[in-house]
Amino acid sequence: MLNFFAEDIPFDLAKPLKTKKWIKNTSISEGYDISELNYIFCSDEYLLEINKQYLDHDYFTDIITFDNSEEDNKLEGDIYISVDRVRENAETFQADFETEMRRVLIHGLLHLMGYQDDTESLKKEMRAKEDQYLLQF
Repeated sequence: MLNFFAEDIPFDLAKPLKTKKWIKNTSISEGYDISELNYIFCSDEYLLEINKQYLDHDYFTDIITFDNSEEDNKLEGDIYISVDRVRENAETFQADFETEMRRVLIHGLLHLMGYQDDTESLKKEMRAKEDQYLLQF
């Protein structure tokens, strides 16, 4: 089950059915099945509160991923995405908003599959995976 929700802002993801199929195909390519995955789109302020409450971080971020998986190779989790931050990042990186949103969607999925980005080499690996899957949209 793969769901898209808007929490505190009005937001409709472009091409939701195509996006769901793309996310499912990405997980299958990596050897995972999606058990239950919720993408929650929200504002900067909403995600900041989650960041403070659960991670003890006092700064804006574009995404926070909560892994609720209990079985190997079965993805279950909640992925919160700040639409404000994605929009700003798209401008900063001179990218199309839809492309930047897809990058963030896959970024969260990759985190659930165990990919990390806390060192430069891991960031490069994750960016390469994001690029690979963006081409498959």
